Amino acid sequence: MVTSQEAAVRRPDPARPTTPEELLRRAEDLVPVLRGLSDDIERARRLPDAVVEKLRDAGVFRMGVPTEQGGPGLDSVQQTEVVETLARGDASAAWCAMIGMDTPLYAQFLPESVAREELSDPDAITAGLILPLGRAERVPGGYRVTGRWGFGSGITHADWVVAGCFVHQDGRPEPGPDGSPRHWRIMLARRDAFEVLDTWHTTGLAGSGSNDYQARDLFVPEEHSFSLGAPRVEGPHSTAEAILRNMPGVPLGVARAALDHVRELAAGRTDRAAATPWADTYRVQMAIAESEMELGAARHAVYGSLRRQAEILEKGGEIGRDDRVDTVLARVNAFRVARAIVSRLYDLVATTAVYRPSPLDRWLRDLTTMRQHVIAQDQVLQSAGAHLLGGTPSNPFSLGIVA
Repeated sequence: MVTSQEAAVRRPDPARPTTPEELLRRAEDLVPVLRGLSDDIERARRLPDAVVEKLRDAGVFRMGVPTEQGGPGLDSVQQTEVVETLARGDASAAWCAMIGMDTPLYAQFLPESVAREELSDPDAITAGLILPLGRAERVPGGYRVTGRWGFGSGITHADWVVAGCFVHQDGRPEPGPDGSPRHWRIMLARRDAFEVLDTWHTTGLAGSGSNDYQARDLFVPEEHSFSLGAPRVEGPHSTAEAILRNMPGVPLGVARAALDHVRELAAGRTDRAAATPWADTYRVQMAIAESEMELGAARHAVYGSLRRQAEILEKGGEIGRDDRVDTVLARVNAFRVARAIVSRLYDLVATTAVYRPSPLDRWLRDLTTMRQHVIAQDQVLQSAGAHLLGGTPSNPFSLGIVA
């Protein structure tokens, strides 16, 4: 937990970036640093404190803080670019950056007094799962919260933690304000209010520290709870799907790193059997060309859909059915394509890829693990198709639809 004294020391730091261009430059400077620390990050199964501070000093966790509040005010496209850049250095660091910078987004849905408290430190880090796996019993002044949540990426270094709950009153599920049978609400508390469980023993994204966490009979004041369907501040950054927009930056950055690595490797490598330089070997040429083609198309789809969304929202419009699904499909495709590219390159490099210090093995494991995230699974495609046809999505949250 960060004390108020520590936050006061951090707040006035004038060395932190104040423009998107400066923040992106600092992220670029971190790429070789994070690459060099990747083994340490993976062994620790969390981001080491020194890595967290490097990200904090680069302004990564404040990138969504609006300019009127002293932040750089990056939009969704710029945020994705920063996350993509960091992922070229280390996937777990980029994943934690993508999660941890959501503090100002949540602030748009909280009462102004709580938002000011949460943003008193513009570099504050928020972690946690917003899906309703917990139970919040309504009591005078707030809720009594009990539950266990998984995938708390970055919770080992977070200042604030969110936890999704279904609301109950007098022991019974409370209906939602829109008439839905169950009322889903997100609780916000300091990290030390939760018990963090050492559960993150995985093949990939090991350094994200995405542990389970739990609470029993935790009192959360009413003003420290919110719904993503009811923003206090209207605008392009206070819509439910905003929390998902920059996620594709991680797989795109990892795939870019792998392609650059193999292209550099190919420059000095010769096919032993044919005694032919890799640069003149057909299978190598095809693998590189296909990978660049697929990555370019996936990247164009992600950024193109984000820009279209931004144009609609900045004009005060509502995101229509096709535009919403366009962004969702581009996001899922980025995860799919990135893993396919790294798998192809892993096979191309063959046995050399399994030995350290080759990073290809870790990149493949990282992408395989992140591909299992709820927003990258095949059920999202069903939900997108159902949304397009007027049917029932199995996972409406993946489309940015929050009841």
